[in-house]
Amino acid sequence: MISLLRCSSDHPGFVHLVSLLDADLLARYSQAQEFYSQFNTLVKIRHVVLGMEGEQAVACGAMRELEPGIMEIKRMFTLPEKRGQSLAGQVLEELEAWAKELGYGKCVLETGIHQPEAIGLYEKKGYSLIPNYGQYTEVDTSICYEKALNKSLKQD
Repeated sequence: MISLLRCSSDHPGFVHLVSLLDADLLARYSQAQEFYSQFNTLVKIRHVVLGMEGEQAVACGAMRELEPGIMEIKRMFTLPEKRGQSLAGQVLEELEAWAKELGYGKCVLETGIHQPEAIGLYEKKGYSLIPNYGQYTEVDTSICYEKALNKSLKQD
């Protein structure tokens, strides 16, 4: 059974999962991953959710403030042998709940065109495709999504 743990980016389980995520992304995107790495540092990420099986971190996700009222979902990953068990969905839902508790009205995220499992998750969880934002604006391997956290909040 999975439990969800709220922590920060210095948790050893998160650090380990992110190292596996980075290796996975390097395999999918090769040298293009160097561009993304500059935006994926763990410094100052205060909002991390770990999916835990006992003492082992098996899934993770994080968020950071992109701008007032908007959280950006980052560093979503599930161990390959644990995929297909809705763990990423549980982590994402916990991040959204935490963002709402903190007063944020929207989550945005960037994922890559070579990550169909991530795209499927975000679309299943109600995220809508948006034009690429920020540093991803001109990146053809990136796709971006958003989701309003409050029904009364109108999506841009």
